[in-house]
Amino acid sequence: MSLKEIQDEFDKWAQKCDPPYWKPHEIMARLIEEVGELAREINHRYGPKKKKSSEETKEIADEINDIIITLICMANSHGIDLNEAMERTMQKIKERDTERFEAKN
Repeated sequence: MSLKEIQDEFDKWAQKCDPPYWKPHEIMARLIEEVGELAREINHRYGPKKKKSSEETKEIADEINDIIITLICMANSHGIDLNEAMERTMQKIKERDTERFEAKN
């Protein structure tokens, strides 16, 4: 499934809501919350801070997808085609970072 297909599928669902998308600062606040949840899970698994016995283990994939969906909300609310934006970004990375990292042999 392409990013555009995911955006379209999400938009079809969101249009059933009133409003379909929150205001940009509300989406941004939600994004920060979601990134925090991912950071917390990573820290519990790999860092020094261990979970309380009452806390459930969350799936890292689910936390990443919550971030992706929130970014899709931001993109959709601004009329951004993520496929086009990703193509531009990948081209920029390929040009800018050609000699930035050591290549594998």
